[in-house]
Amino acid sequence: MVIHTLPFWFLVFALFLPRVALFVDWFDGGLAHFHIGGLIPLLFWALLPRALVCYLIYLDQGFSTWFLIHLVVTLLVWGGSGGYQNHRRGNYRRRRRDDY
Repeated sequence: MVIHTLPFWFLVFALFLPRVALFVDWFDGGLAHFHIGGLIPLLFWALLPRALVCYLIYLDQGFSTWFLIHLVVTLLVWGGSGGYQNHRRGNYRRRRRDDY
């Protein structure tokens, strides 16, 4: 059953800043119709906000275009974050003995 209660601004804003979008919608009372509360959603909000957004979109619309867009963005963000962390450690600055 498709409900479509998530506002358009939430769907767009959650692509870029999912934690902020979840907080604003929760503060506005928009997430009250999902009956989520307790420790588990709070942990998902803190650790995996994109997964929580995908779950909320799935509950609201099922496998829709918005769900697929958010799923692709989630996979791109999670897939690209590993390479970025390796460069931050400074491994690319080390020289081999051949370079001297």
